[in-house]
Amino acid sequence: MSSVKKIFVGRHCLFVLLMLFISTECFAQLPRRRPTSPVNEGNLPRIGQLGDIGNNGKKDTIAFEHRDDLADSITITFRYFDSLASHHLDTTIDDFGHYYPLPAGYNTIGGTGNAAFPVLFQPDTKPGWDPGFHSFDIYRYTIANTRFFQTTKPFTSLNYYQGTGKEQVIKVLHTQNIKPNWNAAVEYRLLSNPGIFQNQNVKHKNYRFSSSYQGRRKRYAATLVIFGNDLVSAENGGITDPALLADPTRKRRIAIPVNLGNNSSSSLALFSSRISSGNRYSDMEFLLRQSYDLGRKDSLKINDSTMEYLFYPKLRIQHTINYIKSSYQFVDELPTFATAQTDSVFFSNFYNLKIRPNASNLFFKDEWKYVSNDFSLKQFPDTKNQKQFIEAGIRLENYKGWFTRVDIPISIITIYPKPPAIVSYYNAVLHANYRNKTRNQKWDAALNGELYVAGFFAGEYNMSAVLQRFLNNKWGAIEVSASNISRSPSAIFQANSAFNFDSTSLTRKENITILSITAVNPRFNLNVRNISIANYAYLTSYYEKDQFSGLINLTQGSLSTKNKIVGHLNLYSDFIVQQTAGKTPVHVPLFYTRQRMAFEGNFFKNLNLSTGLEVIYNTPYKANHYSPVLGRFFPQDSITISNRPTINAFFNFRIKTFTAFIKAENLNTASINEGLVFINNNFTAPYYPTPGLMIRLGIKWDMVN
Repeated sequence: MSSVKKIFVGRHCLFVLLMLFISTECFAQLPRRRPTSPVNEGNLPRIGQLGDIGNNGKKDTIAFEHRDDLADSITITFRYFDSLASHHLDTTIDDFGHYYPLPAGYNTIGGTGNAAFPVLFQPDTKPGWDPGFHSFDIYRYTIANTRFFQTTKPFTSLNYYQGTGKEQVIKVLHTQNIKPNWNAAVEYRLLSNPGIFQNQNVKHKNYRFSSSYQGRRKRYAATLVIFGNDLVSAENGGITDPALLADPTRKRRIAIPVNLGNNSSSSLALFSSRISSGNRYSDMEFLLRQSYDLGRKDSLKINDSTMEYLFYPKLRIQHTINYIKSSYQFVDELPTFATAQTDSVFFSNFYNLKIRPNASNLFFKDEWKYVSNDFSLKQFPDTKNQKQFIEAGIRLENYKGWFTRVDIPISIITIYPKPPAIVSYYNAVLHANYRNKTRNQKWDAALNGELYVAGFFAGEYNMSAVLQRFLNNKWGAIEVSASNISRSPSAIFQANSAFNFDSTSLTRKENITILSITAVNPRFNLNVRNISIANYAYLTSYYEKDQFSGLINLTQGSLSTKNKIVGHLNLYSDFIVQQTAGKTPVHVPLFYTRQRMAFEGNFFKNLNLSTGLEVIYNTPYKANHYSPVLGRFFPQDSITISNRPTINAFFNFRIKTFTAFIKAENLNTASINEGLVFINNNFTAPYYPTPGLMIRLGIKWDMVN
């Protein structure tokens, strides 16, 4: 237990290394995993609509291979919710971003934990209720990225990462099969970052419990997920003047004035979540799915005393209950007179909010409670192929919203009325699903549809069709898909939201069509898609909103490859090309690339090494601005962001079950005019520079209990 404590302290890595060299645990070594997409579809954990391309193409090829249940290795697999594919744990070491909360392909307005957006544009595609706060989604636990494990032995993974400026990340995962037919898993993550610039401190906490159970006679099954996210991020509104970055007297970035929370003290305590000006988003979700099967039973005799029950369902009766409680709030405590003066000017200039000098608190909050009950029937036409089925059902939704816009004492003078305190809605949603993965595992087809037939969002829908063909182990799989979505603008664009400052609503429904083709094989991952959006809802300024009257047409292409240069030298290449037709409020860089030259191999029997340089670059473009109160990015046409290529160096290695990561980021910010200093900062949004030199250390220790 003392070595585990050393991990959390994070300052005695040599001791941990010594302990690992004498460790007796040994995991099987299998071939490397092929390259993955540079952007992993937001929080979605898998490539492709069906989620099986990675399985057919053997994407996750490093696994804990089963040799002997009495020995030191295990068989451990997992699946995602509503997925048929089985995956192995990822133990590759070529990319620190696989394990870090902010993966490659995402840009943040400050440090890790601050608001972030993907380079590969992703539209909001959820019909029905959507609160509209998505700038911190990458840091959230969700149903979509929940894993349901099956393991022959208890398994624990401990992760600790530390970066410049006391940035810290702690991750813990434990899973075990309580019985052969019942698994449970617990996860916890803490992200603490005081920030490089003023008022950028972050404190994110996530927890999750997941469990899957199947009855001994395989008729009854249950799936349970309980998780919560508490995301706290200070907001500084950007620096006041980019020219100050070159000021030799401001090498310490904390000395550069910012627009919000200037001169306020940031909390450096590991478990403190206090902010003087910023956003706190929290949510808790509970999901329980139960099913009972009718069909043909069978049994298989293992030996004279053991009988394995088999069951082939023909009809499944399924019920799912889902409960969500969420809160989205912005607060400015205006802690000092000087801070209040600075913040008041910002709110007056950009939000048309007039604050009296004696104001002590500015507070906006949207709070929601949501509950749904889903009743479904699933029919299996082919008894011997459980991956072919027809499903139909109805979902009944009820949700309530509370909206608060106050300060203490009452001091905001606006020309707008305050929003209603409480609203209640309901919906009835019909949904159907057809899935057919052939018994030869070569063809996989899916048709999905849901229609809001009654309630506040009546008439909205989501339809999709996916066809996948597995060719062979060399050429992998090809998938084509099409989807069409009709949805209302998110709740933040409605008059009753506390964040709606003009008391008007966006009422025209967005219509989104996505056409996509994906190819995954050992040589490359390729995706080409076209996104068309009508009535696109967006912010036109820090708080004003509109819907685009024309049709947005965006074509995207992404390619990931791995190429052997010579010997142990490999090149990982990621490319993204994006282009919109005409002038639209969707602003994206035309070209993005990430190149990693790595020296890799297995040395001294147990040492797996990956070390080299990483270069990231995107073409200049008018990057979106950021509204700190609303927590949303919005288009602007006056400032072009043109950055140097980002250069990072990394040294990663694994010894048996222990993995270590060392990364020096933003080497491109170096300047020798005033000695060797790192002050040539890039920008991700207007007035939001990236940090200078960042040194990150990380360790990951997997244990079979």
